[in-house]
Amino acid sequence: MKKLILFVTLFVLVLPVKADEGMWFLMHIERLNYRDMQKMGLQLTPDEIYSINNHSLKDAIVQFDGGCTAEVISKEGLVLTNHHCGYDAIAELSTPEANYLKDGFWASTRQGELKPSSLYVRFFVRMDDVSERMLSKVNDQMTEAERERALNQEIALIEKENNEGGKYTVSVRSFFQGNEYYYFVYQDYTDVRLVGNPPESIGKFGGDTDNWEWPRHTGDFSMFRIYADKDGNPAEYSTDNVPLTPKHYLPVSMKGVQENDFAMILGYPGRTNRWMPSGGIEQNVKFAYPAWVEASKRGMDKMKVHMDESDQVRLNYASQYAQVANYWKNRQGMIDALTKHKTAETKAKDEKKFNKWANKKANKEKYGNVIATINNYYSKTNEKARHDNYLIGLLRTSTYAVLPYSLGRGLQAYASSNENGRAAMLPQIEEGVNEAYKTLYLPLEKDVLAAQLNLYATKSSGYPIASYIDEIGKGVDYDYTAFVNNAFDASIFTTKEKIMSWIQNPDAEVLNNDPLYKLSNAIITQYRAKTDEQAQLEADYAKAFRLLVQGMREANPKEKYYPDANSTLRLTYGKVRSLPADARNDAKVNYYTTMQGEVAKYKPNDQEFDLPKRLLELYNKKDFGQYADKDGYMPVNFLTDNDITGGNSGSPVLNGKGELIGLAFDGNIEAMAGDVIFDKDLQRTINVDIRYVLWVIDKYAGAKHIVDEMTLVR
Repeated sequence: MKKLILFVTLFVLVLPVKADEGMWFLMHIERLNYRDMQKMGLQLTPDEIYSINNHSLKDAIVQFDGGCTAEVISKEGLVLTNHHCGYDAIAELSTPEANYLKDGFWASTRQGELKPSSLYVRFFVRMDDVSERMLSKVNDQMTEAERERALNQEIALIEKENNEGGKYTVSVRSFFQGNEYYYFVYQDYTDVRLVGNPPESIGKFGGDTDNWEWPRHTGDFSMFRIYADKDGNPAEYSTDNVPLTPKHYLPVSMKGVQENDFAMILGYPGRTNRWMPSGGIEQNVKFAYPAWVEASKRGMDKMKVHMDESDQVRLNYASQYAQVANYWKNRQGMIDALTKHKTAETKAKDEKKFNKWANKKANKEKYGNVIATINNYYSKTNEKARHDNYLIGLLRTSTYAVLPYSLGRGLQAYASSNENGRAAMLPQIEEGVNEAYKTLYLPLEKDVLAAQLNLYATKSSGYPIASYIDEIGKGVDYDYTAFVNNAFDASIFTTKEKIMSWIQNPDAEVLNNDPLYKLSNAIITQYRAKTDEQAQLEADYAKAFRLLVQGMREANPKEKYYPDANSTLRLTYGKVRSLPADARNDAKVNYYTTMQGEVAKYKPNDQEFDLPKRLLELYNKKDFGQYADKDGYMPVNFLTDNDITGGNSGSPVLNGKGELIGLAFDGNIEAMAGDVIFDKDLQRTINVDIRYVLWVIDKYAGAKHIVDEMTLVR
């Protein structure tokens, strides 16, 4: 998943915020947003949304496994999130014989719920503003390195003061490019078990073709349960653990949605860059993103050949492939949208106006060089950005670009230790080796590595590639096939058995001369390399960007501002809102889709558009139960104009009473530039209608006992 025009005219550098624009801190809702939200249909008080002393909506919202959002929807710790958020855990628990990704899974009892090896949810406890305290530790005479050291020292103190002896996780985060600081207190639960998920043909219906598109017909949801010890505290997995009794859980609305209904979303949006200068946008569009797209596609094509030949290989690589595919389409959509909207040109014009303000006598000393410094940074890093994104494509799709380096560091220490030291290290090394080789398929890994090395070496022409990779490729026209095949034959990193054999007789020279270890070291070293000039450019840029944001806020002190997303809990509010009529959608108004439209897309045995036989049978009988809309159709997805981005996947969509009406899972490709600009006319959030979720669980899967856990509001 997935998602201000900040500059427009001189001294109106930030547009007045529209009601559907912004990712807001919950602690600021009463001061900044409450009146607007009331006018739009909110019926809750600010304390019912965010309270430290009493239960509130925030207590039902969790960050799911560090990258998505989920919500608690029963008094027994039942958690709802997207299918693609649970994808990794579902794939891990699946086998070719019990393929839960393909066929779905529904636990009939608590004992039947499945525990993935590693999965956690994070509850938000409280937050507070420590800007004054943090900024008192720095001054304008400090270098960026000195500033960072001073801030990090204070961060460590704040985190220690608030973690209550390790009970909580505390995180101090920077906002507005280092002009404000807040700390966040969290509590993590690690015993999280799979309760149920629909088959891929429902949960991922439409596949890559429909990804980021509207109209959509996707049941993108999965369900888990949080377990705790008998006192409700976090605990490692144990059969003695019990379902968590949450402080708050969301009631589920059965009323459906109408256009212009109030809708708010709480979640953990990952990253936006709405203060990004024009040079950064142009760098992404012309240098960074095209390299990302090309490298992702190269890796995906090589992976898919082998995944199509084996169910086991497909399961083993399903999550990695899905992640790469999602960002591949995202980055191409960003290129198209930012180019179409001429975003870089618009921002460049407004930066020119800002520069005029910055060079007035009263502002010149502090802000006069800001724009020039920022533009200098981008002009000198464009080719490096292209190079780095080809390298990132290699790292994201090739296990062997990283694995020998990550394991090899431990093996280096093992080889140089005495007998006692080796004995102490061995259990951890063996655990890492066992984990690393569980799902590797060498023919796929060879093809991906050779193809990505060729792409990196031949396309990163404007910036020096890693010398070791260059040396290997020069004499063979940068065709790395033979090198990779020979390296896999000779390397101790090819298989678990080879590494374990080396551990029995560790030899540092063998390790240091291992071809895959040398290659992986060269890749990681190149990725991390930074010249003194580059370090200075980055330091100058960081200061200039911080001053740019400070200056804009100083020039417009009466405006309401929200910080860029950075995986901290936010609220966004807006309305159910249609897009212009679309002949591809059978719905009367283009803000929702129906099962009729889903079945119309059905292609038997197609990897993206197949549907389960049972769903088709139920549809033909019009067996929608209590979940049909009052107009008779079975709803599937709907649109709102909320402001979200990646990390909001799985976020609850709530009505004015705080009742669950849907589950956010995507955005529309027309507004793919949403991480940089907010288009109030085009930006939409695509949501699963909660009634479709309940229908799949009850009527399709026959798991009504799960629905019975919830509090349904009619």
